[in-house]
Amino acid sequence: MSALIAGTAAAALLLGGCATSALDAGVAPGAQPQASQTIARGPFVSAANPLAVEAGMKVLARGGSAVDAAVAVQAVLGLAEPQSSGLGGGAFMMFYDGQSGAVTVYDGRETAPAAATPELFYENGQPLAFVDAVLSGRSTGAPGVVPMLALAQKQHGALAWSELFGDAEKLAQDGFVVSERLAGMINSDAPQAKTRWASEYFTKPDGTRYQAGETLRNPAYAETVRRIARDGAAALQQGPLAEAIVAAVQAGPRPGALTTADVAGYRPIVREAVCGPYKIYTICVPPPPSSGASILELLAMAERTPDIDKGPDSPEAWAAFGQLQRLMYADRDRYFGDPAFVSVPVAGLLDPAYVAERAALAPGLRGAAPYGVPAGAPNVGADATREPAGTSHLVVVDAQGNAVSMTTTVESLFGSGRMAGGFFLNNQLTDFSMVPTASDGAPAANAVAANKRPRSSMSPALILDREGRLVGLLGSPGGSSILAYNAKALIGALAWGLPLQQAFDLPNLVAKGDGFGADTEGFPEAVREGMAARGVELRPNTTETSGLHGGLWRDGRWDGAADSRREGVARTQ
Repeated sequence: MSALIAGTAAAALLLGGCATSALDAGVAPGAQPQASQTIARGPFVSAANPLAVEAGMKVLARGGSAVDAAVAVQAVLGLAEPQSSGLGGGAFMMFYDGQSGAVTVYDGRETAPAAATPELFYENGQPLAFVDAVLSGRSTGAPGVVPMLALAQKQHGALAWSELFGDAEKLAQDGFVVSERLAGMINSDAPQAKTRWASEYFTKPDGTRYQAGETLRNPAYAETVRRIARDGAAALQQGPLAEAIVAAVQAGPRPGALTTADVAGYRPIVREAVCGPYKIYTICVPPPPSSGASILELLAMAERTPDIDKGPDSPEAWAAFGQLQRLMYADRDRYFGDPAFVSVPVAGLLDPAYVAERAALAPGLRGAAPYGVPAGAPNVGADATREPAGTSHLVVVDAQGNAVSMTTTVESLFGSGRMAGGFFLNNQLTDFSMVPTASDGAPAANAVAANKRPRSSMSPALILDREGRLVGLLGSPGGSSILAYNAKALIGALAWGLPLQQAFDLPNLVAKGDGFGADTEGFPEAVREGMAARGVELRPNTTETSGLHGGLWRDGRWDGAADSRREGVARTQ
């Protein structure tokens, strides 16, 4: 593992208290993911739409790599699940090299235009209403997912790039069947579904909107993926597509400042993973501007909270999980941002002494948690970021044991509601703090700045054994709730020993600020009453629900899962 970890990740690996066996971890023997007898290999794909999964499996069947298949999956998701991700958005990818065991992070997060200022979302001296900011051209950053995939595929692809878009092109040209979920979004009251771009796309010749089971065609998308297949990321970053993106962004109301130079100048970043121990495993996530390290902080606090290991039927476990979330979110909201612009104290947040200090606050916590002051904490102000629902997640493992865990998004429902080339444009810049400074003048870590990447909750995870071998991978959409959803799944599978599908389908609990949002009816009455007695009063979850996708290598096969709250599937041989 030492070859995989550097910088802040090394501090994460110093955390103690790790179990040394399945029994020590409080999990029944045989329930644990294992790579000791056979190496985890594919084909395996789990994603949020069956058409996308089928496209990925076809690529793997032709000898494609995990990254090759991820390109094909994303291309179809952008067509069949456009409310969540697409070619006009961004992503974080975790890549595991099956031969060397190396873990690489690909950062495809969008960037603010060169002309952006901290008051990007101000008008007449006041912050815009959030929905007005989302619908404006100001909300769109330079798209990152296609350049990121192109870079990763150049380094880890087995097939020609031009061979990865066939399914997406055919489905766009010939048409695909509108799913129940997409139909619900098309016919929703969401303003992004009612823009002039979305209305033109989603309205049939008879003036009605597409319904589930009907066939939707998108010849503009077919032409777009043909160009990208032929010319690579340059097809999107230069020429007619880049000009169409900028024209849509610069259209009224409230045009944005994105230019063709911003789109052409976008560059993905290869980063080092942040990894930390949990039970008998090592969990690896992206570094800032992703908030993945916050999950490691929560898991480290959970190791010091015996109630967590009482299992899914225990009100003590759920109450403790909620209180630890409050502490995690307080730290995350204060400190995380683009590391090129602000010093993010990841090592301090994961320091064992700091983790123990924070975990000790949980039993007596009432109301919103205070943020802590870890070593290396910068002087930053209060955060005023609002993260709307959106996003998708996919995982792929190929026959050589290479693996991808990738969270991808256009941010909100249909992004900004603006389109170019048959795809929706992101509203990622509303992931910045709407207010750039606190009342005392201290800047928010996540304030807007030119060429800056907004903070993200996207936290695709890899699960390794202590020898650095892949034993699992997962992730979820859900806005800021992603951190809670991923943590629930990791605890459910690795601490409670549940089959992955059961871990995904556990009721969700999201504890941020002074409330506890939850799949309230999913908790047994006795558990709800026990949680209430401990100060955890559940209310219905008002954020986007989870869409977990992933797999664990158990007994020489993939225990694959796709969140039952969505339309995804998990497939292997």
